[in-house]
Amino acid sequence: MEDFLELAKTRQSCRDYLDKPVEREKLERIIEAARLAPSACNSQPWSFVVVETPATVAEVADSTTILGINKYLKSATAFIVVLEETAELIQKLAQLVDSQTHAQGDLGAAVLSLCLEAESLGLGTCIAGVFDRPRLRKLLDIPPEKKIFMVVAVGYPKSERVREKSRKPFAEIVRFV
Repeated sequence: MEDFLELAKTRQSCRDYLDKPVEREKLERIIEAARLAPSACNSQPWSFVVVETPATVAEVADSTTILGINKYLKSATAFIVVLEETAELIQKLAQLVDSQTHAQGDLGAAVLSLCLEAESLGLGTCIAGVFDRPRLRKLLDIPPEKKIFMVVAVGYPKSERVREKSRKPFAEIVRFV
């Protein structure tokens, strides 16, 4: 088994992809990794739209390049659109908090899982939080009651170079008691 910390160190936001389609089997594996992510009360408040058809991939890429950002996503060869579903919490917890209280954390865990599985398969990913929601909703026929949480670009990285991560110092972010 690959060392997890090494995987976390090498995973980065890919900004340039090869013109090579991602195999369906690999897309299924990364969705399976997301499906297995932990969630509050095992609610699994997610569903995924996998975009692999070249014409639709191009349209999704266009929907992410608003405000003059994310232009590099136009080279991605697949996208995974992550939808937030209604969380079903156990009755005791549902009496205390809104059903969606933990959903965004759960969705974050699912997205991280799929990104790390993609990395382990030699794929690059980039998480896009800015996109034209109405356009994406119409393009992918996403019902109005479904919330579009995130869009993840997927593809084979053009470069294998791992950029140095800029992170806060360990001592600045942790306190042991």
